[in-house]
Amino acid sequence: MTTHIQLHPCAKVNLGLNIVGIRQDGYHDIETVFYPIPLCDELTVALQSSSDAGMPACHLTMEGRPIEGKTSDNLVVRAYHLLADDMPLPPVHVTLRKVIPTQAGLGGGSSDAAAMLNALNSLFNLHLSHDTLQCYAARLGADCAFFITSEPAFATGIGDVLTPISLNLSGWHLLLVKPDDAVSTREAYAGVSSVHPAVCCRDAVARPVEEWHACLRNDFELSVLPQHPRIADVRRRMKQLHANYIQLSGSGSTMFALSRRSLSEAHDLCHLFGDCWWRELVL
Repeated sequence: MTTHIQLHPCAKVNLGLNIVGIRQDGYHDIETVFYPIPLCDELTVALQSSSDAGMPACHLTMEGRPIEGKTSDNLVVRAYHLLADDMPLPPVHVTLRKVIPTQAGLGGGSSDAAAMLNALNSLFNLHLSHDTLQCYAARLGADCAFFITSEPAFATGIGDVLTPISLNLSGWHLLLVKPDDAVSTREAYAGVSSVHPAVCCRDAVARPVEEWHACLRNDFELSVLPQHPRIADVRRRMKQLHANYIQLSGSGSTMFALSRRSLSEAHDLCHLFGDCWWRELVL
């Protein structure tokens, strides 16, 4: 019998994000394209042993980057209890090593929660379908459902209605830069208004990346950048790279740039972004 499982929940970027309406429940309808990126946390789920008597049913140990808040409020723990409310689950010990920055618009917490659902489904042979797991995930957060499969998707509703799309950015260089700012989702939404874009982001990403700057945007930039000068300054510095596309991911605070070529080979990124967390990846 398998007694543990290890998964690597990935981050995402939003390739365009448009606020297209306000719902009766107070939430906003959006259109966005989620794209998975190879920046990953590490999640290990193991059965508790007899020596773990007295521990919570889902005992979480954190490593790596710090996360604010109570462990009991972590989305990983909430994912366990969400399933445990509907089916019997043995007690587990979970180790989460954080690599993805928090409050960065990269979906790290949502990805961890979805990975926990996938891990429990596999470890305990629950035989839950992807559709069922996505329904559970959507109850934890608007973008959690995307991370059940972590495949490129056009998202509508509050980000929970997913339509798979064919989009392959393999070989593109992705630069992520996050200043020491945290942008809450509530704060970001407070400063936006709903306007339908001239080009839907699903149609925009079907065009060559070199054309995205003319037809793809993130509406949160209008509210976030004026309130966070350090994020706006990162965007200004990124323009010196002459990348093919630059944008805020989600509600921030990470800015990202896409380039055909390695940016670190052509620019001194340590000099440009040494006061920020940054990472260059190849998709």
